[in-house]
Amino acid sequence: MRLDGYASAAQPLLSMARALAPRKRRTVSEWADAERRLSAKGSALAGKWRTDRNPPLREPMDCMSAKGGAREVALMFPIQFGKTEVAINALGYTMDEDPCPIMVCLPSEVSMNKWVAQKLNPALDETPAMKNALASVASRDSANTRTFKDFAGGQLYLEHAGSPSRLKSTTVRKLIVDEADEFANNLTGGDDPLEMLDGRTSAFPATSQKLYISTPQIKGLSRIEAKWNASDQRRYHVPCPHCGHSQHLQWSGLHWNTACTEVWYVCNDCGAHIEEHHKTAMIAAGEWVAENPSAKIRGYHINCLYYQFGMGPRWIELAERWREVQGDPARMKTFVNDRLAEPWEDAAMRSVRHNAIADRAEPYALRAAPAGVLVITAGVDTQDNRLAVHITGWGAGMAFWTLDYVELPGDPADGAVWASLTDLLNRPIEHASGAMLHVEATAIDTGGHRGEYVKAYVAERRIRRPMAIFGAVPNNAPLLSKSKAVDVMRNGRVDKKGVMLYTVGTVAGKHWLYGRLSVDADKLPEDRQTHFSADLELSYFQGLVSETFNPAKNRFEKARGGARNEPLDTWNYSFAAAHHPELRLHRLRRADWQLIADRITYSKRSAEASASVPTSPAEGRAPSPTKPETTPQRASSRGNRFASQGWINRR
Repeated sequence: MRLDGYASAAQPLLSMARALAPRKRRTVSEWADAERRLSAKGSALAGKWRTDRNPPLREPMDCMSAKGGAREVALMFPIQFGKTEVAINALGYTMDEDPCPIMVCLPSEVSMNKWVAQKLNPALDETPAMKNALASVASRDSANTRTFKDFAGGQLYLEHAGSPSRLKSTTVRKLIVDEADEFANNLTGGDDPLEMLDGRTSAFPATSQKLYISTPQIKGLSRIEAKWNASDQRRYHVPCPHCGHSQHLQWSGLHWNTACTEVWYVCNDCGAHIEEHHKTAMIAAGEWVAENPSAKIRGYHINCLYYQFGMGPRWIELAERWREVQGDPARMKTFVNDRLAEPWEDAAMRSVRHNAIADRAEPYALRAAPAGVLVITAGVDTQDNRLAVHITGWGAGMAFWTLDYVELPGDPADGAVWASLTDLLNRPIEHASGAMLHVEATAIDTGGHRGEYVKAYVAERRIRRPMAIFGAVPNNAPLLSKSKAVDVMRNGRVDKKGVMLYTVGTVAGKHWLYGRLSVDADKLPEDRQTHFSADLELSYFQGLVSETFNPAKNRFEKARGGARNEPLDTWNYSFAAAHHPELRLHRLRRADWQLIADRITYSKRSAEASASVPTSPAEGRAPSPTKPETTPQRASSRGNRFASQGWINRR
């Protein structure tokens, strides 16, 4: 008891001595080789840490040394490559060699608790240098909690990115962000969590250090990819054992026989076969080479071909897994992200980049329907300060033309913006034949807190076939569901079952659009199913393909820093309007489309004939219109339905 008492009393003096004592400056890798111990709880190679087991980790770790020369470091690494060990070693080095306030941030509270239990606590238990640095090891001491640990000369904060308040109140000199791609795109208040974290080091403008670690996810959405693109882009180059040529290993260089019983790598210089047993010596002789040396951020990328023996799958196992995942987008994405450490991009998405679509825009004017347009619908997205409107023309086989995209400024709570919408949608559009076409159906989104105004507008029926719609929750929902009656609040009174509400499967609609855009990439204009006016702004094309499909979550996600997605949403709503129960354009046969085209032609000729015959005052009445040269075929029952619904609007 007395000895324990003396030890307890001496602890503050020991901590002070450690903080004041002169230190020999070591790098992080030197510190780890001398001090770090791996626990059997989190490592298959328990015991003393040896950087030589995985040489590519040395330079990224040393960037976080006191004199490492790097202010910001990004690691785009595969799973099982020791990226979290880099973070633990940088943390241990800071506690023992370079004390200062430091924060480790994880994506969520669950991941933070898991990291503490599986990574941090075992490291503290097994590594005396880290444990001795703590001001207290008592579990009930406020200096040693799950999310805060006081150590000589510094403090460790453990946070997660699930709440803005946790990211605003702490100032640190070193920041470590693990699994950055799992962070939410935006927090509740609209803040970007990584931007908020970057501000935590602003009090140390000359000495702060930041380390970002992650496997990438979706191309265009990936945070670590964005850091990598802005970095000096270092790849690990190894010498060919046959010719000595230095190169970084790429998946395209790996080859195997038909039965996948033999796997080898082909040198991109001499073409010699490199067997996997050469890998250990090659990696030991390798070095990181920057492809963009002028950048300020240090960026490191490596893939699964560099796994050391006993620390990851062999080449033959990786080749077998690659063959197994072919044809399955979700499994392919997992392989590309986790093993190749590359952001996933659906092959179809490469053909739907906004600049490629803008390049194939056609020379027709907005609000003018080309010859192929037979029916027009519209989609409206409701924002707090505007209505975004997409007007789409449809033709045979559901080919479509964007006829207009307009944003009407105004609060949906104000009747003025709805008056503008009514005027816009009730204005006829001139067809190439001279006939006048009207918008036959309009889908208006009721999402957000302006939904009651939308439902009230739909109930007033100022336009043809207005539809109140709402995005379906299930990702596999059909494009347009059966409608259900909902209440409408009008003039302070509740109108029971005042309007029919449809749910729209937005994922299905976006798949349909992106598929058509991809197929049309190499077609001539006359063979395409997708048509866009050259008068559309570039921002329209950027917004039309502003989302990327994530097969793991079976949903589309907005690209980070991309354009607003209203052009895509409103196109989707106009597509849903084309499925209106009274239209059902997607069910029409070629003969049905031809019947609509004939009626447009007949309507135009009738109008011209009426205009060309003057009224005789002597006769007291106008003569009958001249009969057209040809008359359309007898309408079928489906054709009679088209006529009764007034699709063709005569002057």
